[in-house]
Amino acid sequence: MLVSWKWLSRYVDLTLPHDALVDRLSLSGLNHEGSQQVGDNTVIDLEVTSNRGDCLGHIGVAREIAVLTEQRLKIPTVEYQPSSQSVAQELSVDNQFIEACPRFTARVIRGVTIAPSPSWMQEALQSIGITPINNVVDVTNYVMMETGQPLHAFDRSQIKGDKLIVRAATKGEQLEAIDHRTYDLVTSDCVIADESQPLSIAGIMGGSTSEVTDSTTDLIIEVALFTPLVIRRTARRLKLHSPSSFRFERRTDPVGVDWVSRRACQLITQLAGGHIDDGILDSQPEPSPPTVVALRHDRMTKCLGREIATSQMQRILSGLGCSIAPNENAENVHQCTVPSWRHDLTREIDLIEEVARIDGYDQIPEDSPIPIIPSSKRVFDVAVSRARTVLTSAGFSEAMTPSVVTEDLDRLVSPWSEIDALQTRTAMLVGSKRLRRSLIPSLVQSRAANFASASVHANLFEIAHVYLPPVASDQSGLPTERYHLGFIAGDAFFDIKGIAETLFQRLGISGLSVQPSDINGFARGGCVTLHLDDDLIGVMGVLSRDVIASFKCPGPVTVAEVWLDAMVERAQLVPQQQPVSPFPAISRDINLVLPESVRWIQLATIIRAEGGDRLTDLAYQETYRNQKQDGDDRKRILFSMQLQSHHETLSGDDADAIVNRIVDRCESELNAVLKR
Repeated sequence: MLVSWKWLSRYVDLTLPHDALVDRLSLSGLNHEGSQQVGDNTVIDLEVTSNRGDCLGHIGVAREIAVLTEQRLKIPTVEYQPSSQSVAQELSVDNQFIEACPRFTARVIRGVTIAPSPSWMQEALQSIGITPINNVVDVTNYVMMETGQPLHAFDRSQIKGDKLIVRAATKGEQLEAIDHRTYDLVTSDCVIADESQPLSIAGIMGGSTSEVTDSTTDLIIEVALFTPLVIRRTARRLKLHSPSSFRFERRTDPVGVDWVSRRACQLITQLAGGHIDDGILDSQPEPSPPTVVALRHDRMTKCLGREIATSQMQRILSGLGCSIAPNENAENVHQCTVPSWRHDLTREIDLIEEVARIDGYDQIPEDSPIPIIPSSKRVFDVAVSRARTVLTSAGFSEAMTPSVVTEDLDRLVSPWSEIDALQTRTAMLVGSKRLRRSLIPSLVQSRAANFASASVHANLFEIAHVYLPPVASDQSGLPTERYHLGFIAGDAFFDIKGIAETLFQRLGISGLSVQPSDINGFARGGCVTLHLDDDLIGVMGVLSRDVIASFKCPGPVTVAEVWLDAMVERAQLVPQQQPVSPFPAISRDINLVLPESVRWIQLATIIRAEGGDRLTDLAYQETYRNQKQDGDDRKRILFSMQLQSHHETLSGDDADAIVNRIVDRCESELNAVLKR
């Protein structure tokens, strides 16, 4: 933000020399980037943080200086005599896009004469890098740099009809802006239009068809309030950033709109003549009520480590625009009404910080004791940290993908719900209106994008929310927002299975069961679901060739996704002491011939049930197939067991009895045969 020394002096007496003033500004939060001489004027470059949109105008910076130096702020008096004709007889406003434009105002000026602006205005604009154009356009730029509120002047003769319409752009609509470039608009863009065409890209740049020219005689002065997200999204998409969009992205004063409109009309009639229609067209004549925050004096003393006089506190906050009144129901408590231009002041601690920075951070004593309360991480944070460690140790990189996806991407894989995804009214990204039901499609897209841009075989994971639509059995009818962990790789299925097992082990989760499943998007026979008790806790498998081909991913792709919230509930994050048995262990290797359909989880469940607390270790060794000896559709599984007691020495007969029970049950339930 470039600030002219001469320009500032119109609003506040600058009693400090340049170096002392910029130091005070820097210490109070407006960092001094540099200064330069422009003729006999000094121009100061200040870094304004994104929460201080009120300091993107000279009056806002002057207000800071006035409070810091205990001077009086001199706001210009706005006076003019309107004509007898009412603006409502000439024009109307139809705001059809309130989400993007909460407030839109317009005034009409007739009979202006376009000419160069006076030298004092040209010098002021040139000092901060703005090229003078004519008296009307220069006034709009001057008032914007004076107040931080952008505004725009339309040539009334170029507007068809008697109505200004604030609306969303239509698909395929185009507009030639005053930079004489044509921009393609989309339905998420906001435009100001007449009955036949758009006149400006709202909050960013006006159109060439209605710009002020030498032949202009009648004007419409627009001053409006636009939603930061809408302006930021349009400006980035069009790569069209302007001083107006810069200010709207950081919010402007919703109440000061009328004062800015009157100020512009006053200066235009002084410099270009003409007369102003009586009244104003305002789509929101009653702004939202101001924020009121209670400020406790003892709380301020405790936070700052020193006593600040009530009179000093009141002087600082009043100088910043707050209205202060004592709380009738509590002693030493003040009710502070926050000014409309300070949207960042919402809490008591915000007001305390304002007092601290104006009074001087250097006034806070260095030896003041600071109370410290011990804290600990939430169980969820500890679990997430362990999960990240497992994945990064396995060579995965963390991804961050949008929560909104396209319809095609959403339907790619949806293992958690078959109900249609929730949708936003306005697409937050181009074509993306659906809240994702799974992390897998986004990770597939990211892996494909990495390969397409740099031939990187990216192994990725993400911890983020998914949004499941309500099910018919849920009487509340509300959707479910859940934390999930998803990861994707080009490794074999058993590699990603090992990572999942390590993840569950690190979280101390046991009792996991696995079931084969057939889910759209996965290869046939290449998908399993993970269960804890009766809850579906995860899905894991190999993606189908069709899915891989649609994204042009090289080679096989394996994915897994688990419900992180449910895992955290069952996690045992504090290691439990496991006593070491003083008695010797007995090892047994068993080779069973089983049907091909039997899975390891079925076999392991029986072994653990029969082994009980004497089974201290179970390890799969290998699978072998011999069709000639064992027959069709049969396989051999070799596994090792370790048996041990914490109370006595096991004999060979004890171990054989356990092995026999395991073999007998496998024979009866799994059609197994012991290979001797």
